[in-house]
Amino acid sequence: MHLLTLYYPEGHQGHQLPGHPERPERVEAIKTGLEDINLWDQIPRLEPLELAENIISSIHDKEYLKILEQASSLEQMLDPDTYTTRESWQLALNAAGGAAAVAEAVWDGKFQSGFALTRPPGHHACPSRGMGFCLLNNVAIAAEYLLREKGASRITILDLDLHHGNGTQDIFWNRQDVSYVSIHQAPFYPGTGSLAEVGGGDGEGFTLNLPVLSGTGDLGYTTLLDEIVIPFLDKKKPEILLVSFGFDTHWRDPLGSLQLSAAAIRQVFDKLRSWVDRNCKGRLAVFLEGGYDLDAGRACGQAVVSSFASPLMDQNWEDPLGPSLAEEGDDWRHTLSEAKNIWGF
Repeated sequence: MHLLTLYYPEGHQGHQLPGHPERPERVEAIKTGLEDINLWDQIPRLEPLELAENIISSIHDKEYLKILEQASSLEQMLDPDTYTTRESWQLALNAAGGAAAVAEAVWDGKFQSGFALTRPPGHHACPSRGMGFCLLNNVAIAAEYLLREKGASRITILDLDLHHGNGTQDIFWNRQDVSYVSIHQAPFYPGTGSLAEVGGGDGEGFTLNLPVLSGTGDLGYTTLLDEIVIPFLDKKKPEILLVSFGFDTHWRDPLGSLQLSAAAIRQVFDKLRSWVDRNCKGRLAVFLEGGYDLDAGRACGQAVVSSFASPLMDQNWEDPLGPSLAEEGDDWRHTLSEAKNIWGF
């Protein structure tokens, strides 16, 4: 078994709008960061799967898929934040197929871990609309692929982007086969993800939200992981862990202010790696979401991949940017206390 595989979105530069923060340089910064620590050429890369229509249409309404394809052909905006180009439709299909390819390779045990550099990103994409820079919900499609085609029955999606993944939550809100967990800045876009949002119908108790205020920092974030997220994973017993990862939690990000360091992100993934090794045959796949500072992208990409591929490295990885100089807040302790009351941890 190999340590790690990657999906790189060939041709993703065709999806861009001048001056928009969701730009091709985001992925290229991660690539450069991995080249800087001599990992890029050591990691096998996968081609995207060509997904059957019923996989994608089980996540997104057919009418929305028609709207997205047409909007792309006309280079229309889906909303004031979310653009398309003539290449966006095919690139969105590629990103979803790349996500599924990575999930499949990890599920089948060909690789211990996988990182899909999914662009366009996905976690805000809802069943009937794209929004928040997102076109197709890559991580949701990957989860559905595993359920329908690979025999999976219990999956957890852990959303570690700065923003709440409202699309992913909506898609699995009433379901028990996919549980959803998010740590995110609030109040903030898109305005969802309160502590009280725990799923509905058959899915009640399968959604966990941990909204935290700006300035939370490394200690608060890692404490929430240790004391709430890990016990939730212990309870749900997923067969594979899928992580929506955005490097916009980093202290350099221009759109957010959670103030995390890349070193803390490395610590988070070390903890997740240890958990999956003990509990679900080591199955861990990561999917790129947001993140808009390029230096942060380089450092955070290194943090994630070095956690998985440390045996390939000549020396231990060190955070090139260091910690935030801002004082960490402690308002996250309220979220911790309330979450413990709700969930009984």
